[in-house]
Formats: sequence, C-alpha cells, structure tokens
Amino acid sequence: MTDSRALVNARNMARQTRMVSKQTVRLFLYTELLLLDLVALLLGCVLAGRLLHFPVTSPLGLHLGYVLPPLYILLALNNGSYSLQVLKDDTESLRRALAALSVSMLIALLLFYFSKVDITTTRLPFFVSVMGGGAFLAVGRFAFRYHARTQHQGALIDELLLVDHDDYDGPLPRYTINARAEQLTPDLRSPDMIGRVANYMNGFDRVIIYCPVERQHAWSLILKGANVQGEIVLERPFSLDPIGLNRFDGHDTLIVSRGPLNLQNRAKKRILDLICTIPVIIMLLPLLVTVAILIKLETKGPVIFRQQRVGRGNRMFAIMKFRSMRVEMTDATGSRSASRDDDRITKVGRFIRATSIDELPQLFNVLIGDMSLVGPRPHALGSLAGDSSFWDVNEQYWVRHALKPGITGLAQIRGFRGATIHAEDLENRLRADLEYLNGWRLWRDLSILMATVKVVVHKNAY
Repeated sequence: MTDSRALVNARNMARQTRMVSKQTVRLFLYTELLLLDLVALLLGCVLAGRLLHFPVTSPLGLHLGYVLPPLYILLALNNGSYSLQVLKDDTESLRRALAALSVSMLIALLLFYFSKVDITTTRLPFFVSVMGGGAFLAVGRFAFRYHARTQHQGALIDELLLVDHDDYDGPLPRYTINARAEQLTPDLRSPDMIGRVANYMNGFDRVIIYCPVERQHAWSLILKGANVQGEIVLERPFSLDPIGLNRFDGHDTLIVSRGPLNLQNRAKKRILDLICTIPVIIMLLPLLVTVAILIKLETKGPVIFRQQRVGRGNRMFAIMKFRSMRVEMTDATGSRSASRDDDRITKVGRFIRATSIDELPQLFNVLIGDMSLVGPRPHALGSLAGDSSFWDVNEQYWVRHALKPGITGLAQIRGFRGATIHAEDLENRLRADLEYLNGWRLWRDLSILMATVKVVVHKNAY
C-alpha cells in the first residue's frame, strides 16, 4: 500500500465532516413515507366524501378515517413497507403498500360487521375511499423516490473498509481504516482490543474486512458480534460459516454476519423497553429510595455500584446495580464470583441479591439505551468458567453481543444463573443466548418477561 494512498481514520473523518449517518437518513425517510401514506389514505376518505356527498366529520366519515389508516400502518410496519428494500425498489414499495391496504380493508369490513355498522350504506363510500386511497398511495410512493434519492445521494448505507493487510491496493471508500496503523488486531483474548475495534465499527451498516487468510476466522467472529453486515474479502473459498456473497472492487466477499435486527425491529424492541420501563420505574420509586437508604445506613460508600461490562457490538458500558458488598471488598472486574457464604456481602446486600432487587438500577441502563429489558446478560470482564475466561472457553462468546444486553434473558428463565463453576455452566448460557439471538421475535420478549416473574427469587441467587 503506497503512502499516497494512506488510509483515513473513519471515526475522525466522520467527526470532522459532521455528516448525518445514513441510518438516521433512512429513519427520517421511513417517517416521511409513513406520514405520506397516512395523508394518501385520508385524501381517499375526503375524495369519497366529496363524490358521495357526506361530510368527513359524519359517523360514516369517522368510521372510514379512523379505522382504515391505523390498520394500514400496523400491517405496513409488519410487512416491511418501511424498509431499505422499499427505498431501493419502487415496484416492491408499491407491492407491499397495496398488500397492507388490501388486508386492512378486509379487517375493517369485519370490524364494521361485528360492530353492527350498516354495511349497506357504507359499502360504496368504503369502496371509493379505499380505491381513492390506494391511488393516492401509489402516486405518493412513486413520487417519493425522487425525494429519497436527493437525500441519500446514491447510497443508503454507510460502509467501512477495514484493511488488515500490507498488500491492499484497491479503491478507498469514503470510510477506510488502516487496522495496523491504528494498532487494531482481532485478538479474541483481549476484551479491551475487541472494545476498541467495536468503537471503530459503531454506526456503520456494512463493514468489509480485507485481511490475510490466517486472520479471517478471528475477524469473522468479531463481525458476528458487531451488529453490522460484516463481510470478508474473498480471494479463494474458505469455511467461515458465510451467510451470503457480495462484491467489492472486483473481488467476491463472504457475508459472515448481519445485524440480528433491522431498523424496524430495533424500533419495536426499543418502544417495548420504554413502554415497560418508564411506568415500572415510577411504580418502584418508593422501593428504590428505601433500598438506597438501607444501604447507606448499613455501610459507608456509594449506593450504586458501577462496573464495566461488554455491551452491544462488544462495546463497553457501565452497568448499574445496588451495592451489595462492602466498598473495600468490591471487585471492579468481577474476577471472583459471589458464593453462598461470601464474606464481602452485607446483610442488606444478601437480601437484595436473593430477591434480585440489586438488579433494579439496570432499569436506568435500559432507559438511557445501554441495555434492553430482554437480551444476553452482560458479564464482568474478570468472570471465569472454571479457571478460564469466558472467551477462552468458547470463541462464540463474542457473537452473543450482537444485541443489547438484557436485565433478563432466555438463559435466565431456563435456570442458567449463578456462579459459572464449570465450563459447562457457560456453554449452557451461551447456547441459550445464541438461540435468542438467531430467533428474535417481539412476542418472545414478552413471554420471557412474563416467565422472569417466576424466577426472580431462585436457588442460585446469593
């Protein structure tokens, strides 16, 4: 690689140019498209009112205006009518929108029937409203493509090329990192290094790695846990558990990872977190204050214990818990797991640990976005399974961090809690975490939350 083609640090470049991320641009475009769809459906209702001479504020107009649009939006969100593929493909955009409109029309007719609305008087206005709304919808969606193209300027995703090779002489995308110049290595035994790499990848949709063969396995594991579409430039076939193929600079690339949740599903999960977390914090406020006072009365020191844990994309964050140990005996790295007769734990601490009350401050982690209600539990950096670090037991450990860590998770409701005395204890948790990661559904989060109530007090809590 020549000096004249020196690679640019993507993170510093992004700060200097102060460009809005393409992910943010996409979110704005989805919101604009949703509002445009709503306007189209309401215009269809207005058109029906004008043609058939009934006021929009009449009972009939209210039925049409208040039933169809909400149904359409729910179905459109569910079938991907606001997605990257829709922004790229006009035909697909229209197909999904009209499919959502058709199903919402059928559901609306059923609602009218069961609510005993006079179908004979609403049939023609309803038909005209739906047809008019569909026409406005089609016109609006085709017109929207011109606005969208002016916003994304030819690309809808942010790409990062990370070069970990001395012989790279290809094109340099806008965001490129020289891994060796930045002293970045795929060291699976170093949480600090994994965290540094994750910080560079943060905010990108697609990360492409150009590296020697012997480093491809390690880079692929890091990508799988980075919550991005990760690809390895392919010079000859290798077995890296690829999930697809792509192209970059005339080379085949192996797609070895995709973020487990698209933007739409991340929004659903975040909305669920906020809807549940804010009321719970308000309801539990007297308990939180009482526990804080008891901790302060028993021992000197801070009420909240903060500890660095591995979060989404393998980036570090400070987890919050009620302090349950004496200040002078707290373990910043978590290298010593709590035991049943642990002399470090206070009297109040023993009670709040047994009842999981010590975990409640993590609701504030959820509120600020570091954690989710449901996800893989974040582990302390010094945690051991037997005599080995978690990542030494199984390299797939880094993959579990593709989602935000959770207050509870699939592993917890299956009883995989407490100290990891043996390597099998970690393996059980890891299998459950990867199962959750690969099969996320909103209803599953809800079922895990409900099941968590049954295991708040458990035999392995001390």
